[in-house]
Amino acid sequence: MNASMLSYILFSCLLLSVQAQNCTVRDIIRYTKYLLEESSVSCPCRETAVSSCTCLPIAEPGHELACFVEGTEHMLKNNISSNAVIARLNLSFQIQLDRNLCKSLARGDQCQYKTKGNVKEFLNKILRTYQTINK
Repeated sequence: MNASMLSYILFSCLLLSVQAQNCTVRDIIRYTKYLLEESSVSCPCRETAVSSCTCLPIAEPGHELACFVEGTEHMLKNNISSNAVIARLNLSFQIQLDRNLCKSLARGDQCQYKTKGNVKEFLNKILRTYQTINK
């Protein structure tokens, strides 16, 4: 391993540790807004009827992070929207969940929801949740 590789790894670890100190709200809001602008999916999500619409969990209070992880994983598997941005969001949610950050959003590590929504509704839930924290 050469010196430049080692310094890159150390710098990456430093960035991750700094990012992990808080609830990375600004990046999540920025990525979510980008996906909302890019997304044209506004089909109705009906759990009873079989439809081509992607239905994602709309989290119950205190279970947002687990549902955000689950929803973004589903979006990645099904190639919905920009994979690079969704992967960043998914990683951010996973880090926040694993490191017990944003405690108000992660009372449990199971996704609990009463309804499902389409991609736009799911992204709007993420946006509203993090905008509330950002106030």
